Amino acid sequence: MSRSPALYDEHAALDATFTDFAGWQMPLKYGSELSEHRAVRTAAGLFDLSHMGEIAVRGPQAAEALDYALAGKMSAVAPGRAKYSLLCDESGGVLDDLVVYRLADDHFMVVANAANAPLVVDEIRARADGFDTDVVDESPGTALLAVQGPQAATALAPLLDEAGRAALPGLKYYASTPATVGGLDVLLARTGYTGEDGFELYVDTARAPQLWRSLLAAVTAAGGLPCGLACRDTLRLEAGMALYGHELSTDTNPYEAGLGRTVALDKRFVGCEALQRVSEQAPVRRLIGLTGTGRRAARAGYRILADGRPVGEVTSGALSPTLGHPVALGYVDAAAADVGTTLAVDIRGATVDYTVTAPPFYKRPRT
Repeated sequence: MSRSPALYDEHAALDATFTDFAGWQMPLKYGSELSEHRAVRTAAGLFDLSHMGEIAVRGPQAAEALDYALAGKMSAVAPGRAKYSLLCDESGGVLDDLVVYRLADDHFMVVANAANAPLVVDEIRARADGFDTDVVDESPGTALLAVQGPQAATALAPLLDEAGRAALPGLKYYASTPATVGGLDVLLARTGYTGEDGFELYVDTARAPQLWRSLLAAVTAAGGLPCGLACRDTLRLEAGMALYGHELSTDTNPYEAGLGRTVALDKRFVGCEALQRVSEQAPVRRLIGLTGTGRRAARAGYRILADGRPVGEVTSGALSPTLGHPVALGYVDAAAADVGTTLAVDIRGATVDYTVTAPPFYKRPRT
């Protein structure tokens, strides 16, 4: 049975179209997904991401436990900062990709993808056994909202107290701080999944409707819109960001996915022996970006061809609303992965040329 987020009634009042996502009834879009996508690129968008999982890891050996549980070195993260990391299995396959916030010396929050959250909780608990730490699934009591776009800071600032407004410009990317937003206590993080500047706000589930209404008023005043999961997918694809279940799975390893930088082989962790071996060999296949012309988009599962011969498969693809041409991600044989190579995608029986491109396809303008 699908679960409804704390904000279901808020979304229904906005005539949202709902979809089942990882067992949750989540807003797919409110009106036009194209308008929502463009709002994030030009102004701001408000997202409900309360289906994500939040796992607290506390105790004197919390850092050591996460060093062992995850591929990245969490002990090197300073309090108030965050790090992207991977949870791998013994063979080096990816069980989930995560964002880990260090809230204090002995307190971390691991944010997991919705579909994988129960698995992540179980795996971290099992891997933390023997360390002086507690692992608590705080997902039921935590809601997550996000404000993304070039006007995100402008929209958010009036809702902050005086201290928060003063601190906002100095809040770095992948940093977090306790804050008061609309009179509510939140954890405010400068992170996101759209390729734009933006913020994620963690709040008690019971307070989520009040926070949503405050943020919605601020975002719409800044020229933005409430946004659903449909435009979030095209936004992250333009930004070249991997999606678990598409670019990442237990059948992929961090090196072929272009995420070798997230692996700290100078420590012991689950999967380190396998990944050490993988790191010493040239990848057999690689994750690449593809750009096309015209309007025919490559979709997940479509074959990628070189001289008529299958060399890989598309993992994500769409007609880019921002760029006006098709973009895609996919895995191909390493010999076909060089940037500038012309490949073809089998789109419903027709072969359409695509060019290997280094993602991201879109980069936000720097001010």
